[in-house]
Amino acid sequence: MPLTKLRILTHRMSGAERRFRLRTMVAISSLPLFGVVAAFGLAPDTNTLDITPEIITEALALPALTNSSGTGTFERESVVQSGDTLNHTLSRLKIDDLEIQRLLGTDAVRELASSIRAGKRIQATTTQEGQLVSIKFERNDAPALTIRKQGDSFITEESSDLLETRVVMRSGRILSSLYGATDSAGIPDKIADRMAETFSTSLDFREDLRRGDTFSVIYTVNYRNGEPVSAGQLLAAEYVNAGKPYRAVLYRDPLGREAYYTPEGESLKKGFLRSPLEFSRVTSSFSNSRKHPVYGFHRAHTGVDFGAPTGTRVKATGDAVVKFAGRKGGYGNLVILRHSNGYETYYAHLSKFAAGLRSGSPVSQGQVIAYVGSTGASTGPHLHYEVRIAGRPQNPMAIKLPGAPPLATAQRARFMEQTSNWSDKLALLRGTNLAALD
Repeated sequence: MPLTKLRILTHRMSGAERRFRLRTMVAISSLPLFGVVAAFGLAPDTNTLDITPEIITEALALPALTNSSGTGTFERESVVQSGDTLNHTLSRLKIDDLEIQRLLGTDAVRELASSIRAGKRIQATTTQEGQLVSIKFERNDAPALTIRKQGDSFITEESSDLLETRVVMRSGRILSSLYGATDSAGIPDKIADRMAETFSTSLDFREDLRRGDTFSVIYTVNYRNGEPVSAGQLLAAEYVNAGKPYRAVLYRDPLGREAYYTPEGESLKKGFLRSPLEFSRVTSSFSNSRKHPVYGFHRAHTGVDFGAPTGTRVKATGDAVVKFAGRKGGYGNLVILRHSNGYETYYAHLSKFAAGLRSGSPVSQGQVIAYVGSTGASTGPHLHYEVRIAGRPQNPMAIKLPGAPPLATAQRARFMEQTSNWSDKLALLRGTNLAALD
């Protein structure tokens, strides 16, 4: 056979052989796929009614358990609730009663019991029988206190928690109420209260509040291990009411006394607060002739009535000495305070007096002296408030009240050094839409 034809035949056979091998591989690789399809296709038609259930029992080897009776410990945590005693809180931690009594007898816990507050955590480690191993108390503005059992005695140590104070700046806009706006801005109630109190001698937040008013506050927050634990001090504030700005900065004098001033150094503390209640509404104004709601005839109304729920705190509007605290005719429960320069203030229809309040006791401006009620000639809970000068009633909402003395000239340089930074930051916040800046 010629050589050329042999090469062509060999080439054709090699091509046929390659095609045969390829077909063979495709057929073999397809077998499992068709098998799976066949299995799923037949499963629904399988008859399982004739299959008899069979129970198979098999013994399994379990690992041996170590007897730890009496050697294990339990970690428990409890949060102090409003109205709790320390004894009650400790009992929730499953501590043995005798151990609790021993613990309460230690000097550290006796001191702690009088200052512990709702919301604070207590963590205890005990044995299975309730014997105390250690206990940790969370405290306000201080490292946690840990007490460890050592024999029949206790060892006290302060935690190495990292404590720090940070300055926070926030601002907001009034849409409905002051507290609604401060809540929206994430401002703690303690700071909102202080702002309202600071401006209370210049603004009446019951009557003067306007939709669209703006405010800015600079304050401190206390952190423990990077977590906020409590609000600190209000350092500076600005409230713009109907376009008029009111500003305050905190100043500490050389004796450590703190007070709020305008950035120019004018004291914000007046001789009298405009109102003895933080927030309320005037239900009856000062009048020379008013029909009495109980007696039915016309007579002078020598003060202002503030409507408020029973139990609302009543504050002294100025530094004074208690002249009278007791029951007096139509006034019901009454407190009379004697101020300097012949001023007296009356607080009537009270539900109860503040603890320790008695004739001759000194009180300071803003101090809680009593609580709103409806005693005496009253048709509902409210506070009747009077201001008298030399024994004659004056309209509390119209009378010009005396102010506090201005900052001494010798302290001006110290004042500017302390407060100029806060004034600059208020200017930075002013006119912005800043919701929060930490």
